[in-house]
Amino acid sequence: MPLARDLIHPSSEEEKRKHKKKRLVQSPNSYFMDVKCPGCYKITTVFSHAQMVVPCVGCATVLCQPTGGKARLTEGRGLHWTPQSCHPHAESSMDVMS
Repeated sequence: MPLARDLIHPSSEEEKRKHKKKRLVQSPNSYFMDVKCPGCYKITTVFSHAQMVVPCVGCATVLCQPTGGKARLTEGRGLHWTPQSCHPHAESSMDVMS
């Protein structure tokens, strides 16, 4: 009796839905991102699951607010994703700018 789905070659969408430890290759759900402040245009590196309020380095405005899981960016903040090898702070990262 054959299986209805392939366990060795799962689809990428199926892998994304799984828990981070139950994937074929374990990988975290978190990432780092560079957030650009619209007031002073300085870039601050923010963790996606930050548990504290992250202020701007230049003008001290709030860039993101913590929630129960991922941090919520304040309105008007730009983001920019970069490849994993280009980011100095993280294994898997995203930078975001507008």
